[in-house]
Order: sequence, then C-alpha cells, then structure tokens
Amino acid sequence: MDTQFFVIVFLFVIAPIVIIYLESKYSLAKKIGAVLICYGFGIFIGNVGILPAMSDTYHNLLAGEVFIPFAKMKEYLAAGLVTDQDASRNAIAFIQDMFTNITILLCLPLILFSLDVKKWLSHARAALESLLIGLFTVLLMIFLGWWMFKGSIDDIWKVSGMLVGVYTGGTPNMAAIKTALNVSQEVYILTHTYEMTLGALYLVFIFSVGQKVFLWFLPPYKSKVEETTDDTPKIEVPTIDLKEEYESYDGFFKKDIFWPLMGAFGLSVVILGTSFLLSKLFSEDFANAAVVIFVTTFGIALSFVPRIRRIKKTFQLGMYLILIFCVSVASMADISKLANISISLFYYVGIAMFGSHILHAFIARFFKIDADTVIISGSALICSPPFVPVVASALKNREVILTGMFVGIAGYAVGNYLGVIVAYILR
Repeated sequence: MDTQFFVIVFLFVIAPIVIIYLESKYSLAKKIGAVLICYGFGIFIGNVGILPAMSDTYHNLLAGEVFIPFAKMKEYLAAGLVTDQDASRNAIAFIQDMFTNITILLCLPLILFSLDVKKWLSHARAALESLLIGLFTVLLMIFLGWWMFKGSIDDIWKVSGMLVGVYTGGTPNMAAIKTALNVSQEVYILTHTYEMTLGALYLVFIFSVGQKVFLWFLPPYKSKVEETTDDTPKIEVPTIDLKEEYESYDGFFKKDIFWPLMGAFGLSVVILGTSFLLSKLFSEDFANAAVVIFVTTFGIALSFVPRIRRIKKTFQLGMYLILIFCVSVASMADISKLANISISLFYYVGIAMFGSHILHAFIARFFKIDADTVIISGSALICSPPFVPVVASALKNREVILTGMFVGIAGYAVGNYLGVIVAYILR
C-alpha cells in the first residue's frame, strides 16, 4: 500500500512540472495546452489499472462517498469485510480527494493576488447581465428536457433538481440536492458520470476552438486599459509582457522571487484555514460554498495591497496547483461506467449543459455582451468557480477571472434553493 500511495502522490506533484516543461519547449504541447494534457494523464492513471481494483463489497460500503474514513475502514478490515487492496485503494482515494479540494482552494488567492480589481469593476454590469441570462437559460433547458424525457427517465423530477444545482452552482450543490431529494445512489452516480464526461468534452471545446467560434457572432472583449475616445487624448499605457507575467516560469527559484512567493503561498494557507473555520458558522449544506466565498473574498481584499499584488509569479504558482487539481480530479473519473449508458439521461444532461450555453450566447448577442464574458460565465455555471482560472488561462484573458468568480459564487449561493424549488415544481 505504501508504495502505491507514494507513487500516486509523486505522479500528482511531478507530472504537472514535466508537462509545464514540455509546453515551454514544444509547440505541439503548447497548442494542446497543459490543462488538457493533465486531464488526459489523469484519466490514464484512473483507468488503465495503475490504481488498485476495488471489491464489490468495498464499492457498496462507499455508498457514493469518495473514501471511507480510516477508522471505519480499519474496522471493516478487521471484520474481513474488505481486503488489503481495498484499504490501499481507499488511501489513494483520500489523496485524490485531498488534492482535488485543497489545491483548488489554495490556488484561488494566489491567482487573485495578481489581479487589478478596480479594472474589473468597470465590467461588473456585463457580469451581472451574463449571470441573469445564464440562470434563465439553464432553467429553460431543464424544463425543456423534462418535457422531452419525462416518460423515459425514472424520477426525472429529482434528476432535474440535481441538474439545476450542478449547472447553477456545482458538484457541492448537486450532492446537497441529492440528499434533500433522497436520490438513489445509482441515479446520482450515473447522472454525475455523464455530467463529468460531457463537461470534459465542453472543456476540450473551450480550450481548443471555443473562443474563435463565439467570436463569429459575439463582440471581442475590450480591455478598459486600451479604451480611449475621440475626445480623450490617447494615454500611453505601459506595455505588459503577458508571457512573463502569466505564463513564464523562468527565474521561479531565484531568491528574490522564490521567498516572496513562498510568503504568498503561506498567506494562501492562512486564508484557507481561516475560511474553513469561518465556514463552521454555517449549515453543513452551505459550508463548502462558504469556504469558496471566504477564500475569494480574502484573495480579492489582499489584491488591493500593493506589496502583495507586486509579488512575482503568484499566478504561475496558482496555475501549477490547478494542474495538480486537473490530474487528480481526472484520475477519479471511471469511464467504464459509461457501459451502462442511459441514452435519455445522457441526452438530458447534454441538453442542460450545451443547450443552456448556446442559448446563453444567442441572447448575449442582443445585449452586446462580449465573447470572453459569455464563455467565462457559462464555464463558471457549467463547471463551477474552481475552473474559472483554467478557462481564463485558455482565453488568455485574466481580466475576466473575477467576472467568472462572481457568476460562479452567485450560482453557488442560489443553486440549492433553485434546485429544490424546480424539482418540486416538476414533481
């Protein structure tokens, strides 16, 4: 168990470093993108037999959870209900879950430290419009899908509630609504598997040609730094080297960069710990959303401190943590579950995901909302706030990160309420 445990930890930590190096040296790797390569590598780890196989008994004892607490697992092992191989798989599942949750929460402050919040405020109106359009289109497509498949999907009203939750907030909302509606484990796992699979396809589209496609019919994003009017003399704006500021890892270990960066990382750890403690003031269902809200709030607040905002390479360190997240979360996807596919459910999830985003873009055209804002808003609703920095990186536009976080966190806040309300309306 120990060997496999440490091998997985090593792969999660080292693989992103190797992929970052390959992206910097080879044009093909750069075109594919580090995020997509990490996803592919994670899926490879999770589905080619590297991880220990789990017994049917262990699978049933999981009851939909990612792992079994170690104390309980020790009891099961002593009683002969599970095998040593199950114990090894459970320890690895713990690592997968920890890397998935911790890395994404640590990366958010690091990314936010480098952002100019005042500049983003000039785009707040577009963010609010995009949020309202996004919520409307998600609800519309959920109702349309319910009408189309109400005779072919069991407990479709419960599925509808979960889809509203996951596409206005994220997986925590989906899990909370599962509990609220008493959804069976089989229906939840199948729905979540399809949602993750189609979500991966959506991200492939966004990371590759998505921006070009949306620019066919939506206006391009205009940075407020570059905007001038005929009545205003053109202001010379200092040139920003985007590669150096947001992509290059050169000089990462130089003393004048590394130690301030470690200080920023330590500050991110303190923010996460404080946010976790504050989340205990809220109900268990809202605790996860509260952590994200507090982490984001503290990250934004500290970005106003010039000394913190000027620390170099915080964005790159945050992106490294995101790449660890990509490998770990992809390694949890079990593609074998697609063998028991339910065509109607698969189509319903697809309509909710892709249909809402397409309609969102169509309506946004009439409001003259730019392509990047639509993409980041749709991604925040479809994939949840942790993916916002990833998508912003693919768009090569860091100014929309706060827009995406605003949309995603607002979705977290209303997701549970909307999901339960819609489910009981459709019941």
